[in-house]
Amino acid sequence: MEYKISGDNLQLVTIQINPGEKIYAEAGSMVYMSANIKMEAKMRGGLLKGIGRKIAGETAFLTEFTSAGGTGVVSFGGNAPGTIKPIQITPDKEFLVQKDAFLVAEDSVDLSIAFQKRLGAAFFGGEGFILEKLSGRGTVWIHACGDFVEFDLKPEQTLKVDTGSVVGWDRTVTYDIERVKGIKTMFFGGEGIFLTTLKGPGKVILQSLNLGNLATALAPFMPQRSSTSGAQGGVVGGLIEGLTR
Repeated sequence: MEYKISGDNLQLVTIQINPGEKIYAEAGSMVYMSANIKMEAKMRGGLLKGIGRKIAGETAFLTEFTSAGGTGVVSFGGNAPGTIKPIQITPDKEFLVQKDAFLVAEDSVDLSIAFQKRLGAAFFGGEGFILEKLSGRGTVWIHACGDFVEFDLKPEQTLKVDTGSVVGWDRTVTYDIERVKGIKTMFFGGEGIFLTTLKGPGKVILQSLNLGNLATALAPFMPQRSSTSGAQGGVVGGLIEGLTR
């Protein structure tokens, strides 16, 4: 199965599907496809797995894509500016990713949910209590904001990361959080109260910008509703109000 990732930080992955091959993707992530591609929404794995995916932040139904009458192509993109990366999954190499990171995978890759084992990491680590587990064999493509930075941690090698900046890690990596030292640093350093700690061995993927920080940066520029009239504020609101008079 051939693929091509195009773009810089608004990327698309275009996958070539031959007859007999199948991929599945997060609902709504398809951008374009050739006329001979057939797509069908399915609750892969049954009701319980569908509910689990919904809890994890994905859709209960996933969309399957197959090709009829020759080779076809289908392209996928994320729901925010960011990067797409392929991950090779084998039976002895499971990979954990933050919720919403899954984009598309070969049919032989299994998508399920996993839970944080440490309560501290679950509540303060930034990646949440529920994670997505990728297992089986094949290629999966993940998506996250910003650019990706990768590390191959050696045994006992530890990396400290801003909370919410971890995209995924090998199942062999130990994930936890620790409190920032020093009262002044904790409250005035701008990095928050906690840091994520990752201890090897295994691969770790970080993102240069997380969706929460992006939303915070854009919030001052978003149109606001007036508390008295209910009308939208700002330039956009003024334009809308003028057009509706």
